[in-house]
Amino acid sequence: MKVNCPTCKTQIEWSEAYEFRPFCCKRCQLIDLGQWADEAHAIPSDKHQHDLLPDNIDVEEVEAMLAKAAKNADDFFQS
Repeated sequence: MKVNCPTCKTQIEWSEAYEFRPFCCKRCQLIDLGQWADEAHAIPSDKHQHDLLPDNIDVEEVEAMLAKAAKNADDFFQS
């Protein structure tokens, strides 16, 4: 089966010979990844980013959990 690279549209054969499939090469794969990271690509949603967070977040509780996790990580690496 032949498919077009999503980035450059080069036609490739869908086989194990193309380790970066559906992309033709690592470069095209990284370009696509960069577009997702820059949010040029996105999965459509009716919700906005801030709507995904619960309203009852206690900032002090979150900071305490993060501090505890950091301390546990330090203890782990020191032993």
